[in-house]
Amino acid sequence: MNTNRLLLIPTLVLASVLGACATSSPDVVRRDEAQRQSVVYDAVVLSIREVKIDGSQSGVGGVAGAVAGGVAASTVGKGRGSDVASVLGAIAGAAVGNVIERSGTTEDAEELLLQFSNGERRTIVQGKGQEQLRPGDAVIVIQTGQRFRVVRAPARAAAGAPAPVPSPAGR
Repeated sequence: MNTNRLLLIPTLVLASVLGACATSSPDVVRRDEAQRQSVVYDAVVLSIREVKIDGSQSGVGGVAGAVAGGVAASTVGKGRGSDVASVLGAIAGAAVGNVIERSGTTEDAEELLLQFSNGERRTIVQGKGQEQLRPGDAVIVIQTGQRFRVVRAPARAAAGAPAPVPSPAGR
C-alpha cells in the first residue's frame, strides 16, 4: 500500500509542473521573445468576454499515469492475475494522467475586442494578467513575431511619435 502512495506523489508533482508550464498570460514573456524588437500598436478596448483556453495533452501525463498505475496495480494478485492487474492499472493510470494534464493546463482567459487607431477592429485572446482591463481602456498591442499581447497603455506617449498602423499581414 505504501508503494501506491509513493507513486501517486510523483504523478501529482508532474501534473502540477505541467500546469505551470503552459500560459498565455500577458505578464509572461517566452524566452525566445526576450531581447527582440516588437511592434507596438495603440488601441482601445471595446469589450471583454471571459473564455477558457483548452488544456494540452502532450502525452507526458498519460505516460506518467500509465507507469504509476501499472506499478501500483502489479502488487495485486499473483502470477497471471498480477499481470492482468498491471495492464488494467496502466490503462486506468494513463486515462487519469491525461485528465490531470489537461485540467492542469486549462487556463482562464479573455477575448478582447479592440479598435485600433486606424479604425480597424480585431480580437485577441490571452490569459488573464495582473492588470484588470475594462471596456474604454487605452491599451497597447505588442507584436513579437506572430504572437500578440495586450497591456494597459502608458499614461503618456512620447511627444511627436506617430502610432504605427497594423498591417493586414499580422492577422
